[in-house]
Amino acid sequence: MDTLRSAATAPWVQSLALLCLCSAYLLSGIHKARDFAGAVAEMRLLGLAPAVPIAGATLALQLVASVLIVSGWYRWLGALALAGFTVLAALVADRFWSAPPTERQRVANTFFEHGGLAGGFLLVAWHDLGGACA
Repeated sequence: MDTLRSAATAPWVQSLALLCLCSAYLLSGIHKARDFAGAVAEMRLLGLAPAVPIAGATLALQLVASVLIVSGWYRWLGALALAGFTVLAALVADRFWSAPPTERQRVANTFFEHGGLAGGFLLVAWHDLGGACA
């Protein structure tokens, strides 16, 4: 048990876990930066306007918040930002309750996966702000 605890609490494990938690946001931000026209089209497809500033803000939030989390500098702030963003994005993009029956299960899975990511970010913020286990 001590060997497992030692391995699981090694500093590199936390770094890897944070990088994994942020990986989709880092890749999405990089993709949006490389294809900004595509990012704007995505915002329009979701019915968001004005699409250009929303795409720019999304790109910036995904990259900056991820860097904060991975670097440890104001990690709690980046984690809270991505938790809020993830919940909002899921409510906008993953509306399983109004999806066609053939798509409902897939969209519901995506919605709840985003809920899990938001929970992970909230745990990071909770830990960094001094949360203690009961």
